[in-house]
Amino acid sequence: MSNTNNIVMNDDGSNMPNQELPAAEERLQRKQKLAAAFRLFGKFGFDEGVAGHITVRDPERLDHFWVNPMGVSFKQLKVSDLLLVNHEGQVVEGEGLLNGAAFTIHSKVHAARPDVVAAAHAHSVYGKSWSSLGRMLDPITQDACAFYQDHALLGEFTGVVLDMNEGDRIGQVLGDKKAIILQNHGLLTVGQSVEAAAWWYITMERSCQAQLMAEAAGTPKLISPEHARQTHETVGSELAGWFSFKPLFDVISKEQPDLFD
Repeated sequence: MSNTNNIVMNDDGSNMPNQELPAAEERLQRKQKLAAAFRLFGKFGFDEGVAGHITVRDPERLDHFWVNPMGVSFKQLKVSDLLLVNHEGQVVEGEGLLNGAAFTIHSKVHAARPDVVAAAHAHSVYGKSWSSLGRMLDPITQDACAFYQDHALLGEFTGVVLDMNEGDRIGQVLGDKKAIILQNHGLLTVGQSVEAAAWWYITMERSCQAQLMAEAAGTPKLISPEHARQTHETVGSELAGWFSFKPLFDVISKEQPDLFD
């Protein structure tokens, strides 16, 4: 699987994967992409009160992550609003309240998965609706094949995730997959970049919507296992996730440049 943590631009604008950036520059890029992801989540209606959080691992302090402060709208979040939090739950940089569930879930996911740079979770309408069924997504569309044999299901809702043991359980059930359905709760996705983690969330939410609509209309035809696996290799790679997010980032950057403040 291609590692797209560090993708920089040539002078001619072409992408160059896998080149190391100075830590300060890498940190700024991760924070900018994180703020943009929040703006997109807000634009797509994924916000629900103070629920929802996206995190990105700090490039130097690997047991620290950047996260949104509780009570700041996804639609208004800026780079300067982000908090740096360690795995003990202490706010190291930034001002604002840390969402307890954000710490409980994301600290355990980042600890369990050293390969994960970013993780996204929200209470979006179709994701939480699908999660109530306690089922995995089926390969009924090309886009859904991104999650074929690459997502997990956490059964039995036990309340708001504030218990560290529940965070451990999410990390364990997620395993080496890119996404997990939290029953009666919603979706969580991870990636080797903010771009990939955010895109997996966006397209998983839409896949939940598509399956709910298809099943309301009839019985969807499943893509064969062979073709689902082949399609997953194309649309489910880290690089595919990164590139799929890029057009959205370009648009939101032009529409809402204040996110970089």
